[in-house]
Amino acid sequence: MTPLAIAQTEFAQDVARLILWVAEHPTWAVTFGEAHRPPEVAAIYAAQGRGIAKSLHIDRLAIDLNLWIDGIWRPDTEAHVPLGVYWETLRPGKLRWGGRFSKPDGGHYERNII
Repeated sequence: MTPLAIAQTEFAQDVARLILWVAEHPTWAVTFGEAHRPPEVAAIYAAQGRGIAKSLHIDRLAIDLNLWIDGIWRPDTEAHVPLGVYWETLRPGKLRWGGRFSKPDGGHYERNII
């Protein structure tokens, strides 16, 4: 396997771990947002200020998750804090949570290739 394929495999496994961890909390649920993003879409989003052109979504190393608490959709970064903190513990130094970005994106979870 290539380094990218290994990273993608590990990322998918880590997303599964995060989802299973969320499932242990009876009032929480997640649904999928965007996972893969073609380069052309990333360029459009970047031009609109909604993302970056070199998004890890292009490499299938990022996912956006919708968080539900008590049946209410919580798009705010603050609600994602427990998930983001847990996410970063799964593979320290490789996994990043969007809530720590200069422009916070609480529902964004990603993995560096290295």
